[in-house]
Amino acid sequence: MGCDLDGRALRGGPVRGHAHLPQGERLSGYEAHAAHEAAIEGIRAEIAAHPSNAWAREAGFDPLFVASPRARVLIVSQAPGRRAQASGIPFDDPSGVRLRSWLGLSSDEFYDPDTLAIVPMDFYYPGKATSGDLPPRPDFAETWHPRILDHLTDVRLTVLIGAYAQKRYLGRRRGPTLTDTVQRAGDYLPYYPIVHPSPLTQGWRIRNPWFEAETAPRLAALVAAARS
Repeated sequence: MGCDLDGRALRGGPVRGHAHLPQGERLSGYEAHAAHEAAIEGIRAEIAAHPSNAWAREAGFDPLFVASPRARVLIVSQAPGRRAQASGIPFDDPSGVRLRSWLGLSSDEFYDPDTLAIVPMDFYYPGKATSGDLPPRPDFAETWHPRILDHLTDVRLTVLIGAYAQKRYLGRRRGPTLTDTVQRAGDYLPYYPIVHPSPLTQGWRIRNPWFEAETAPRLAALVAAARS
């Protein structure tokens, strides 16, 4: 079991146990992982076939999330960007480069599903807003996250990127502002709230130099501990 920097155990934030697996004889580790993987792919097919996602299906876009029952670290982000949706690769942009540096992961490690799960608040690009992208659909995570997270049984650390993820998973425990919440990131373990790595947050990061001086290095250490 991994530990945080104070020696406390990192017990995977959203783990729900072995829900939705075949009943009967106790499954071996390999069989359990295979059953979880099959269940996740079944959920992926349901999402793609759902009437609310018909527009994406017609455009050839698959639901963009990465989930393996072996993953030790979970990223809950906002929603794929336009470039990521087109390529089918999450964080396929400058935001991803910055996020990988904060996590202390190479590109190969970041895109290894047995290392990192990526489950955004919406699995499709929501469209362009006046500044940045539109918010994720408000009911999307409520509908699909619990079913997927039931199968991420090895997660030890959950990184919450941005206000939408933090509102859902921290609820009333979060601070009055995103800055307050991120500044107290260590108080929420095994959840760890951070600002979005988008270039749009550059001004915020300049005004809050403690984030990249203290919070990001602590995050990298927590990720390393969760993987060990």
